Amino acid sequence: QVQLVESGGGLVQAGGSLRLSCVISRGTLSMRQMGWFRQAPGKEREFVASIWLSSGNVDYTDSVKGRFTVSRDNPKNTVYLQMNSLKPEDTAVYYCAASPYLSNRNDPKNYPYWGQGTQVTVSA
Repeated sequence: QVQLVESGGGLVQAGGSLRLSCVISRGTLSMRQMGWFRQAPGKEREFVASIWLSSGNVDYTDSVKGRFTVSRDNPKNTVYLQMNSLKPEDTAVYYCAASPYLSNRNDPKNYPYWGQGTQVTVSA
């Protein structure tokens, strides 16, 4: 059973930075695509960024382009989300997700495995 564990969330002032980590354990060799999603109170879970683990190909939602960077360290089975120039509207619980397929990376339904989430709070 694949397990994902996120860390790195916290409270930061607007304009600050955080780096989220997602460690993949058990079944890592079968994963091909990783995604970061977030969910704010009262809102649906939304796509933030994704990366293909073999090629490193990345994709971002428009609201984070130029501010967030997704990367991976395959030997460490870890995916990162570097978040710079944070805004109050970035406040949410952030989740990493894994898929053994290369598919529509924006759709959470295409990710069978999820972490427990980490809270990111950006104060004005």
